[in-house]
Amino acid sequence: MLAVAKVIKSNGTDGGVLLSFRGIEAEELNLKEPVFIIFDGLPVPFFILDLKSRGTSKAIVHLNDVNSLEDAEELVGREVFLDIEEEDEDEEVFTGWTILDKGKRVGEVTGMEPIPGNPCLYVGDLLIPIHEDLVLSVDPEAKLLDLDLPEGLI
Repeated sequence: MLAVAKVIKSNGTDGGVLLSFRGIEAEELNLKEPVFIIFDGLPVPFFILDLKSRGTSKAIVHLNDVNSLEDAEELVGREVFLDIEEEDEDEEVFTGWTILDKGKRVGEVTGMEPIPGNPCLYVGDLLIPIHEDLVLSVDPEAKLLDLDLPEGLI
């Protein structure tokens, strides 16, 4: 799931909402695919019935089953997500690399867990976060990634 917009406010009394987009433009949405809004920790699908762009990063939309001002108000402040299949490009890039912790060998990368905002590498039974603040050095030719891992992680 990729956050692409946020419901800024309701619009009118017929369930319309104003979305503010980030990372994509409203016209890039595939109207045949649902968008998702999280309720009680679960993604709920909504289809966009109508979309009217307002500038480059906003649009007024009508979603299925959102038919009143009260329904629209319930969505205000919520993130809108797309169900995007993450390409395994990064996984292929890092698979086979050796992970070091401050110069000390930890193991070899066997896969990747694309957690949004916090991708992690599988190294044996370990799940190691791959954040730029943890990276000490990268050697693509030798396929070495030296990290400064938090105490107790390994």
